[in-house]
Amino acid sequence: MATKIFVNLPVKDLNKSIEFFRKLGYSFNPQFTDEKATCMIISEDIYVMLLVEPFFKSFTKKEIPDTAQNAQVILALSAESREGVDDLVNKAISAGATTPNDKQDQGFMYGWGYQDLDGHLWEVMYMDPAAIQQN
Repeated sequence: MATKIFVNLPVKDLNKSIEFFRKLGYSFNPQFTDEKATCMIISEDIYVMLLVEPFFKSFTKKEIPDTAQNAQVILALSAESREGVDDLVNKAISAGATTPNDKQDQGFMYGWGYQDLDGHLWEVMYMDPAAIQQN
């Protein structure tokens, strides 16, 4: 079995988070969804567990950072093209996200990001396959 990743993120309002991420095109596994959590499917190997804050706290003794003031992690996802980067971030903006940074164009690599409803930072990037093969 291939290694899979399950990222766990605290959310304030699970239903609003589900609605937000559905607008970005993500689906959810109903088998792992209830009033406390849901399993968002990014790809066949990448999943994000959205957990309401009290449930998230049951897994750690650490405090949940205030995302208005602190960044704990930046989640980076690849896109198939530059247009794919812009498309996903524009969908996020339309669904209520903000953009904490400008687009970054380094020629061979292009990226842009958004901050979701709970303040989590997401970066979407495209890298020219020809540039990867040269290294």
